Amino acid sequence: MLAVENINIFYGKLHILWDLSLRVGKESVGLFGPNGAGKTTLINAVLGLVKPVSGGVQFEGETLLPLETFQRIRRGISVVPQERELFPLMTVLENLRSGAAYIPEARGKIQENLDAVFGVFPALKGRLKQPAGTLSGGGQRMLAIGRALMAGPKLLILDEPSCGLQPSLVSDLFHRLKEIKERVSLLIAEQNVRQCLKSIDRGYVIENGKIVLEQKAGDLAGNDHIRRSYLGI
Repeated sequence: MLAVENINIFYGKLHILWDLSLRVGKESVGLFGPNGAGKTTLINAVLGLVKPVSGGVQFEGETLLPLETFQRIRRGISVVPQERELFPLMTVLENLRSGAAYIPEARGKIQENLDAVFGVFPALKGRLKQPAGTLSGGGQRMLAIGRALMAGPKLLILDEPSCGLQPSLVSDLFHRLKEIKERVSLLIAEQNVRQCLKSIDRGYVIENGKIVLEQKAGDLAGNDHIRRSYLGI
């Protein structure tokens, strides 16, 4: 599905990503690493917001490098940014419907996709007329994910989905992401490694712009480096 091959990215003279490769098939994949390691830069490269100086990015066998961001989204890639970026004065329903606005196929499946979102996040169904800006942090995160799902993506990318959530909500979030992965491939950039490992199939560790480790979730949970550096064990 998604194949990132040996990309190099610079910000000015600063080398950010070094010959980085990553693959996501029909599965859920975690991307772990400290702040500044390059997780968000990698996501931006997939979306076309930054351009690699070398290497390639393919989705379902098609190179993405010549495509603009909106064209990549129309190919079936949706993203939930860390900042959520909701329309605070619009209602929950209006925010959800906006997720399908630029996807012709999704515009014809509004009710079908709404039902799918409510299946994962039933609390949203009772708040359709509520302004998005009045939702709790957890409610806004659910809405941001739901809006991305309204596009009917093949791949959903989430950047730090647990950021800013109360600890009591984090476990529930990843439980719901585990449900979502049954029908949509996921790439999750996350610092809460302990919780994320429970909902993914494989994971990559990125440090200083380089992939230093790639293993199945169960193997990562038992890896000495992961246990020391990310799990505090």
